[in-house]
Amino acid sequence: MAERGESGSKVGAEIGLKTGLLDRAGAGLPFALASDQEAAWIEVIRKMDEVYADLLRYETELEDKNTALEEAQAFISSVIEAVSDVLIVCDRDGRVLQINPAAMQLLGCRSEDVAQRLLADLLDPADRRQAAALVGAQASSDVVNLEVRFVTAHGPSDLFAVNAATRHDPTGVRVGTVLTARPIGELRRAYEALHAAHSKLQRAQRQLIEQEKMASLGRLVAGVAHELNNPISFIYGNIHTLERYRKRLSNYLQALHGDADAEEIAALRRELRIDALLDDYGSLIEGTLEGATRVSDVVKNLRRLSFSKPGEMQSIDVERVLRTAALWATRAKPGHVELTFDLEPELAVMGHEGQFHQIIVNLIDNAIDAVRGQAAPSITISARRQGDDIAITIADNGHGLSEAAIDLLFEPFFTTKPVGEGTGLGLWISYGIAREHGGSLSAANRPEGGAAFVLTLPAG
Repeated sequence: MAERGESGSKVGAEIGLKTGLLDRAGAGLPFALASDQEAAWIEVIRKMDEVYADLLRYETELEDKNTALEEAQAFISSVIEAVSDVLIVCDRDGRVLQINPAAMQLLGCRSEDVAQRLLADLLDPADRRQAAALVGAQASSDVVNLEVRFVTAHGPSDLFAVNAATRHDPTGVRVGTVLTARPIGELRRAYEALHAAHSKLQRAQRQLIEQEKMASLGRLVAGVAHELNNPISFIYGNIHTLERYRKRLSNYLQALHGDADAEEIAALRRELRIDALLDDYGSLIEGTLEGATRVSDVVKNLRRLSFSKPGEMQSIDVERVLRTAALWATRAKPGHVELTFDLEPELAVMGHEGQFHQIIVNLIDNAIDAVRGQAAPSITISARRQGDDIAITIADNGHGLSEAAIDLLFEPFFTTKPVGEGTGLGLWISYGIAREHGGSLSAANRPEGGAAFVLTLPAG
């Protein structure tokens, strides 16, 4: 009967369990059973039916899981094969277990050819001392980053950036290392070329800044030379006049203390115009002292501009610097420009006087260039208090600025001047100085025509 039951089970498997074992077994018995025997036999067959159904269900689930596992394995394999980076898997002793196709192509061999070889054997001899560091990470958070070269069929490879991470089994025990490598030789060479180009650009920028400084110095010297020329010429003329007066007084004193009589002395006094000489002497001395004082003031201004300490902030008289800078800027430029000052009294800013002077000279110098060719060129210099700041405006009646120029005015090397007349660094340097002083520098077109530059600095 057991054999008949097993035969019935096989038939049930073949027909897909369309009917139960109990029904098939009961229908195929050649003889009748007692009621107790029949009940026992029916219970056995029922249990066999349940076990058989469970086995079929488990087999179906196992087949589904095997299919999913195969698909997952195929997916992982396809991903590994598609990875362009070099992938190397090592055991805990640093022996190679598997490599991906990118590593095979780099090394020029198959995965089984390098299996169980030490990782150090795959590296260039000069980099093999770093193999221990690559496979020595213990914790999952320890990621080693190194740059090495591999041994290939054609000699040492290009430089690779290698990341080494620890591999663990499901229980958390360290079982090896996974290394990923990406070529960076070309990137390194590109970076070095970029660095060289950047260094070259920095040198060119420094040269242009020095040229701009020399141009500013030239404008300053031209203004100072013109400012000094008047009092020095005045002093020079007075000294010549005083020298002539000295000779006339010497002749008169010789006659006075000599053997000449009174009539001869009187005649000589009239001839040498001693009385007029004495009357003029005081004004000559006074004029010479005034010229010397003006020269001394110019020199003092130069000392203030040149020898202020880099970190020293001081209160600066706005009106004095504006008028001095305007005078020096206009003296260094040909042609006549009408200057108008609209200044609130007793304004002061905090900063370095030399740098403040440099900004103003640059702005006025640009304004003079902007009004060149105008029928009545004019520049207005105004200063107003705005809360805790002082706003200084340099406005001209030139042609104004284009919208594109306004956006680029304070960029280095941008200039609207013809080639050879500007480096494009004056406004950039001025903008940087204003920012360093805690202020700002902006530009806009005026409704009535022309442009206006506004310098804002903290009040002193």
